Order: sequence, then C-alpha cells, then structure tokens
Amino acid sequence: MALRPEHEIHTRRFGRNLGVGLTLGAFILVVFAMTVVKVTEGGGMLDPATQGATATKEGTP
Repeated sequence: MALRPEHEIHTRRFGRNLGVGLTLGAFILVVFAMTVVKVTEGGGMLDPATQGATATKEGTP
C-alpha cells in the first residue's frame, strides 16, 4: 500500500500550530525573565509600616 501525500490542510494546520507554539514560548520567556529580574532586585515589595499614608487603619472609612 502506497503512502498518500500529506493533504494541504495539514500543512496549513502545522503552520498555525507552529505560530501559536512560538508565541506561547515567547510569552513564557517574557514572564520568566520578569520574574527573575523582580526576584534579583529584591521583589520591590514595600513594608506596610513604611508606606505611611497608604496604610489604612481599622475602622477608618
């Protein structure tokens, strides 16, 4: 039995899947890079005690 040539729709589907895969991979790399930068710079988290006026007290509207 002879092998049938690949149908044209499979070629288009592969191209679309490759594009989606590369886009997803790029997004994951950007998120990973941002995480690494944030962790190595100390996280940028502020201590609630040092925030001053932005800290709210209980019972204050």
